[in-house]
Amino acid sequence: MTAFAVALAVAAVQSPPGSPRPPARRAVPGISLEMGPSLDPSTFARATVAQDYRLPVDHGPHYAYQTEWWYYTGNLSASDGDRFGFQLTFFRRGLSPGAPAGGPGLSTNQIYFAHLAVTSVAEGTHAFAERWARGADGLAGARGDPFAVWLEDWRAESTRPDGHAVRLVARDGPLRLDLDLESRKPLVRHGERGLSPKSDEPGNASHYIGYTRLSAQGRLASDGREVAVVGEAWFDHEWSTSALGAGAAGWDWFSVQLDDGGELMYFQIRREDGSVEAVSGGTLVDPDGHTRRLAVSDLSLAVLARWTSPETGATYPARWRLRVPGEGLDLLVEPWVDDQELRTSFVYWEGAVRASGTRGGRAVSGHGYVELTGYAGSMRGVF
Repeated sequence: MTAFAVALAVAAVQSPPGSPRPPARRAVPGISLEMGPSLDPSTFARATVAQDYRLPVDHGPHYAYQTEWWYYTGNLSASDGDRFGFQLTFFRRGLSPGAPAGGPGLSTNQIYFAHLAVTSVAEGTHAFAERWARGADGLAGARGDPFAVWLEDWRAESTRPDGHAVRLVARDGPLRLDLDLESRKPLVRHGERGLSPKSDEPGNASHYIGYTRLSAQGRLASDGREVAVVGEAWFDHEWSTSALGAGAAGWDWFSVQLDDGGELMYFQIRREDGSVEAVSGGTLVDPDGHTRRLAVSDLSLAVLARWTSPETGATYPARWRLRVPGEGLDLLVEPWVDDQELRTSFVYWEGAVRASGTRGGRAVSGHGYVELTGYAGSMRGVF
C-alpha cells in the first residue's frame, strides 16, 4: 500500500553525510507517486511459512522484507455524543534488504510514509494528512524492544514492556491526535497462524498479526477544536514482499467490532477480470479471544450502494451486506460519512463504518473500518 517517487529513493540513498535536513514531504492531492523498477523485490525475503512471533520484538521492523505497515484505526465518541473515526498508519519501504547502517547523515535504505485522518460524523467531514521521510538521522524509524514507530513528531510508542499498550501522537495543523490504547484481547494471528496468502503463488503473502479490540481514550481534533474522546481501536501489523499476484487490481478490507464482544476481519482481493482471489478470507474472533479462520467461501459480500468521488471521479462501494452463514452472522455495513477518500500519493477510501444485524438470531450492532483500494487506479506495481 505504499507509493514513492524514484527520485526520492535515489536521493535518500545517495545524500552525503552532512546534507541539510529536509522537511517531511506533504503530498499534493491527486498526484500519484510510484517507486520504480529499480527496487528489485527478488532481493528481499518473501513470506512463505508462518513464524513463531515474539513480542514485543515482532511489533518492530522486519528489514528483510520490502514493505511493512503499522495500522491503527478506531471509532470514538465525545462526552456530548459526537462521534469520530481516526486512522494513523505508518509505512516502511525498503530500498534494499537489511537494517539501515545508522550514523550521521541522510544516507539510508529505508523510506517511511504515514497517513493521519479524522472523520467527524456530526460535521460530515474527513480531514487527512500525509508525510514521508528518510529513515535516517532521526527523521523516521522503528524499533521492536521497546516498540516504537515514528515519522518526525507522528509517533506510536509502547507504554508497557509487552507492547500491548501504546500511545499515539500526531499533529498536522488543525488535525491532531493524542490517544492511549490498550489491548483487551490476546494477539491475533490472521491467516494460517499469521501467514496471510494474497494469491496462489508461494511468497505472495504477508505476515499479519494484530489486536482486534483495544480501549482508546485521549483527545483529538479535525478543525483545531480539541475534544476528549473514548472508544475502541484496532491494530494491524503486516510485512511482506510482492504480496499481490498477477492480475490483481486492489482489495476491499473490513474490520468490525460487535457489541457481543466478537470481531470480524475480512478481505477480498479483486482481480482485473472482476473475479476475487480464491485465497481471500478473514478471521472471526470470539468474545473470549478464540479465533476461526474464514475462507472466502465462508462469507458472502453484496454491494448495496455506491458513491462517486467528486474530486477524483472514482466510484466506490458504499453499503454492504456481509454474511457468515455458518455463524448465523448477517450484517448491514454502512459508512458514517460517504466521503472518506484519502487523496494522497495514491488514492484510496478508508473510513469509519457502523454495522447492524443479527448473530444466531439475536440482534447485534457494532462499528469498524473499511479500506477500499484500486478504484482510482490499479494497485498492481504499488504493493
